[in-house]
Amino acid sequence: MAARTGADWRPGKGRPRNGRSALAEAALERAAEGFIGMDGEGRVVLCNPAAAALLGIAPSGLWRPAPLAAVLARSTTLDPVSATALAHALWHGAPPGEIAQADGSVLLVAVDGTTGDYRLASLRLKPAPGRGGDPVDPMTVSNGGKDFHDRLTAMLPGPVALLLIGLDRFRAVNDSHGHPVGDALLQVVAKRIRSVVREEDVVSRLGSDEFAVAMRNPAAAQGMGARLVDLLSRPYLIQGHVITVGASAGLATGPQDGADAASLARAAVLALLQAKADGRGTVQVFNGAMETHSRERRQLEDDLRRALALQQFEVHYQPQLSLDDDGLAGFEALVRWRHPERGLVPPDQFIPLAEELGLIVPLGEWVLRTACREAASWPAHLWVAVNVSAKQLADRDRLPRAVAAALAAAGLPGHRLEVEITESALARNEVDALHVLHALHKLGVRISMDDFGTGYSSLSQLRSFPFDKLKIDRSFVRDLASSTEAVAMVRAISALGASLGMTTTAEGVETADQKRVVAADGCTSIQGYLVSRPVPAADLPGLIAKLTPATSAIAERIS
Repeated sequence: MAARTGADWRPGKGRPRNGRSALAEAALERAAEGFIGMDGEGRVVLCNPAAAALLGIAPSGLWRPAPLAAVLARSTTLDPVSATALAHALWHGAPPGEIAQADGSVLLVAVDGTTGDYRLASLRLKPAPGRGGDPVDPMTVSNGGKDFHDRLTAMLPGPVALLLIGLDRFRAVNDSHGHPVGDALLQVVAKRIRSVVREEDVVSRLGSDEFAVAMRNPAAAQGMGARLVDLLSRPYLIQGHVITVGASAGLATGPQDGADAASLARAAVLALLQAKADGRGTVQVFNGAMETHSRERRQLEDDLRRALALQQFEVHYQPQLSLDDDGLAGFEALVRWRHPERGLVPPDQFIPLAEELGLIVPLGEWVLRTACREAASWPAHLWVAVNVSAKQLADRDRLPRAVAAALAAAGLPGHRLEVEITESALARNEVDALHVLHALHKLGVRISMDDFGTGYSSLSQLRSFPFDKLKIDRSFVRDLASSTEAVAMVRAISALGASLGMTTTAEGVETADQKRVVAADGCTSIQGYLVSRPVPAADLPGLIAKLTPATSAIAERIS
């Protein structure tokens, strides 16, 4: 959903909606047509995403009422003459009119009416003749890696700054709207870049969603990078679709960061990767530590591939305890990497890397086979839970085949295997995930949603997907003693699970007080350090004996 943009788009506390219902507001937010509203003092109080895209205005700039002139002054798509004409039409309620743009397109303005002291107008764009969708200028710049390399080489060895700009979430645009919309978006991106750089700067599209700017003025490069990140992150109106993508940038300066085009480009790439790793939406300046980090990462990549080939991984198991009788219910399988030099590498250091390298699917299948084989030797009432990644869910047939094969090879009944998926994995591809999870259910496998409460699940998803369990995220359990909201979340999730016929497991339970609270709030089981840390398979017989009430009672009588 696009970001809300207007100050009155979601009115502040105490401010009336001026007759607009929640349904009307939702319709305005999703509308392909732009709407802008003003109050009797000439302040803009409403600007929906489509209007923000047409005017090239950052959503963050419209949270509070602002004078119309000030709002239009921030526009990146209107020249001063057009801005003046638009202000006149909006303020004086002029009849439907056309405002010519420099590129031949026309902004159509119609005042739709008033509500009390409020005036609402609609904005639409009529493309220039012979163009469809948004009006875009062709890139009158270096258009290709070879040409850009040659021109960058010509600028060296003098001082030069290289900005490498990467779009965020561009692939999702192609997936959701198709490549024609993606191509049109790239043209608009190119136009926005060209609108702020100087004539002597060299601009090129280097990859599917990457652009480069070479500047003769290194001192101005960081400011230019920040301006471009902001500009490219503003909404776009493409063929009737309101699209928002982010942008990140890496900056390298020659000749100190690279005396030739290739080395300078490599430095900019490393800076861009750092910007994306730091959360995106930033400009990162290259430094020598990035080169060191890059070497370490390449070494880690090589080690990870070797570890998969040599089976340097092992599975540890963390128990889940039933709150009905404090009896052991099952174990979650957790992969660990036993590096020959580094020792045990934490999962948060290698799981994301395995996903990036495309190794998560074979690694996940190895964990699945290992967990099923080891679980087959446990008491028959215990089950094992295995996490699956979004990439495993993306293949409709591979995961069900892998699960069926692992169960058959181990001789493990389907009901003794539980597959855990996260809310974020589900959100990436609901259609394929639904197909896969129903196929697993047919095998008798139980389905659990991990880290519930931290993502974007809806009630309709919980009803559509064959979930057997909700796992309450450890962040809520951690805050039980200090946050009434956390207590309310645990209680609400437990009640939701019960109403839908699902069990609930509280993760990260470390204290007796936390156990008492989640039990009182309706959770059916717990997992965490209070019960046990994850242990290797060799330690399971003793742990199972310890956590099985009958066995523990016998041991106590003997002692």
